[in-house]
Order: sequence, then structure tokens, then C-alpha cells
Amino acid sequence: MTESPLRVTVWGEYVHERQNEAVAAIYPDGMHEVIASGLRDQLGQDLAVRTATLDQPEHGLTEDVLQNTDVLTWWGHKAHQRVDDRIVNRVVANVHSGMGLVVLHSGHESKLFMRLMGTTCSLRWRESDDREIVYCVNPGHPIARGLPEAFVIPRQEMYGEFFDIPQPDELVFLSSFTGGEVFRSGCCFTRGAGSIFYFSPGHETYPVYYQKEVQQVLANGVRWAGNRAVRRNRPFTSFESQIDWFENQSEAVR
Repeated sequence: MTESPLRVTVWGEYVHERQNEAVAAIYPDGMHEVIASGLRDQLGQDLAVRTATLDQPEHGLTEDVLQNTDVLTWWGHKAHQRVDDRIVNRVVANVHSGMGLVVLHSGHESKLFMRLMGTTCSLRWRESDDREIVYCVNPGHPIARGLPEAFVIPRQEMYGEFFDIPQPDELVFLSSFTGGEVFRSGCCFTRGAGSIFYFSPGHETYPVYYQKEVQQVLANGVRWAGNRAVRRNRPFTSFESQIDWFENQSEAVR
């Protein structure tokens, strides 16, 4: 148990669930609420969780919220372009200064993830009732704790290589699909002082986030990123303050 509960903000786009009856039937209160509930079940008193969505003021990600967040989880898909660039800058700055980040499924093409990776983050995909086998290829990693050597997600969207990301610092999971495709489904990165975990399972039309193995992966990912997070004395309090800091340094030199 940590000295104080991990402060986690679960961010969800919350668009599909309000526009698509099939998605609403699976996630009536939104995927973000199911993800948050799974984290609470897995981590209990070790966790203090809140949720935030796209249509809230500042997407629910004010500077105060981010300064009081050890780990941010991110699920987006349909409305990537609606995410305000200034909020993206704010989140990127907080990651660089020590906030952990867990990016889920189609969040690979979010402005946020592409900014942090510096690549297109594109991949091959096939939306069908596919079967995904998730293999643990790094069983000693903290994110693999308590998980079997492999587990099956019965219905899922296929994600396949080539996945245009930088070489991960660590690869924890590798997935295979019925068409013979393979995919780097669990990848760890470091950006500045922040730790990032990308986990691919989680298409909106399948109940993936109710699966216990998936909930265990997300809980482990949050704990891993949170244990590495810089929780005090972050060098910059916001993206805006970074600009101010550099301007002040320039004035001092002059």
C-alpha cells in the first residue's frame, strides 16, 4: 500500500455511448465509469479515482485536476480532433513533469499520444468478431503481476503491425489474432519524468473492460505508472508556466 492513495483521473471521450445504441447497451454509463469501477475493485483503498469527459469545461482536465492526478488514463476514438490543443499541451507538460499516463485502445491516434510518441501511431486494423490472445512476454514486469502466461479476449477488434511507434522501453504484452496477425499490445515508454503505458484491447462494441484479466492489467498499469510518478515539487505547474519560465530565463540572460 502506498503512503497515500494513488490519485487517478479516468478520461473518456463519452461520445459513442451516447450516439450508438449497441455501445450504450454495453456501457450505459460510459466506458470511463466501467474502467473506473474496475480500478476501484482491483486497488481498493490504494486508489482515489475521479472521471472526466470531453464535453466538460476544459474536457474536465483543468490545471488543478492535473496537478492532483498521479495517473491519467485516456480512451478516445471518434472525437480526437475535438480535443483542444491547449488541453493537449497541458497534459503533455504534466506528463513531462512526472504524471503517469495509461493510453487505451484507439487512444493510439489521439493528439496526446501522437505528440508524446512523435510518430503517426498508425496501425493495421479489422473490425470483426475476432479472437485476441494476449501473451505476457515479460512476466517479471510489475504490469504482469498476477496474470497468466496468456489470456483470451473472445470478441475484439483486430489491431496488427506495423504499429508506427518508437521502440518501446519495455514490451509487456504481445497479441495474436485469428488472421495470423500479431501486435505489440502492451508497451511502456518514458517521456521526461513521466511513465506511459499503452494497452490496446478495448473496442467500444465489445465488453472488454468488464473482463477480469483486462481490469488486472489496467490496475497494474496504473500502479506501475503511479509508483513512478513525481507527486511533489513538479518543476512546472502547467504548460503556460513553462512558457513563462523560459521567458523569464531569457530576460535574466539579457
